[in-house]
Amino acid sequence: MSALRSDIWCGVFVRRHNDLGNMCVVARRGDPIAGQVFIEVDHLDGTRSLFTPAPMAGRPDDARLVFQRRFSRVEAAKVSERIAREIEFDPDLWVLSLDLRGDDVGIDLA
Repeated sequence: MSALRSDIWCGVFVRRHNDLGNMCVVARRGDPIAGQVFIEVDHLDGTRSLFTPAPMAGRPDDARLVFQRRFSRVEAAKVSERIAREIEFDPDLWVLSLDLRGDDVGIDLA
């Protein structure tokens, strides 16, 4: 089974969180077919977390996107700096921005 297109996955993620009452937006559009997806979570207490795609070796054999927690509740500048560095390396990157007081982003973690 092939992986779901990035634009469709991101659209569903944003819609699901907005339907749940969590503010979620596409902060940066990447390649619609196969762009990597980063999820930046603002915990509304001055801290942010960052979720990035898990390495291929740690993923199950199906088409789901699996993430790893890169940063957990750190200052916003650290997350922004990491995203900026990644965009220099991969201009096809998607960035989703989510306001969430808790820690359950609703994604599969490696």
